Amino acid sequence: MSYTLYAHPFSSYSWKAMIALHEKELPYTLRNVEDEGAMAELRGHWPLGKFPVLVDDTYEESAPIVEATTIIEYLDLRHYERAPLIPATTSDALDVRFMDRIFDNHVMAPVQAVVNEALPHLIGVSDPVRAQRAREALEAIYGWLETRLADRTWASHQGFSLADCAAAPSLFYADWVHPIGESFPGLRAYRARLNARPSVARCIEGARPYRHYFPLGAPERD
Repeated sequence: MSYTLYAHPFSSYSWKAMIALHEKELPYTLRNVEDEGAMAELRGHWPLGKFPVLVDDTYEESAPIVEATTIIEYLDLRHYERAPLIPATTSDALDVRFMDRIFDNHVMAPVQAVVNEALPHLIGVSDPVRAQRAREALEAIYGWLETRLADRTWASHQGFSLADCAAAPSLFYADWVHPIGESFPGLRAYRARLNARPSVARCIEGARPYRHYFPLGAPERD
């Protein structure tokens, strides 16, 4: 059993895949795409050059696994006995997949929108209105999550799952972009639980040397 993960330690979606590998205690080689050689290898597996990408080195002819959610689904199929991340029951699995999409699409997406506004060379001209709308979207989803997670330790009643792998990086960076206010004590506590989990803490520490990359200025916390 051997894996190679093409990723970057500061990337939220890279974290998502790494958290799953850590939860399952699966050994892997991290190929940091900041290295030109690693990026060239990545493009050989996935011409779009997006990451993370997982290569299962156990099988010489296996296709690369692209996108963080698909990587986690693959790892669960291959190693379900090791810390299952998607429940076996269909209804419970649906709940986990739903929450996974919530964190990717309704937390991480507006976070990225705000960050992009600080990188006008990526989008042309900075638009403060666009950034404000993204912050308002974050405030709205914080309120929804505060209610949704009220009686849950993790995103699903079934325990730590794919959804929490998505939640950890998205809420970590969301609180940097638009702080989770004191009116959301449950969500703040959930974020703290995520950050304290060993699989997540390992990613936080691995990303620490790259905090100067954050265009809005990384806060002196976490």
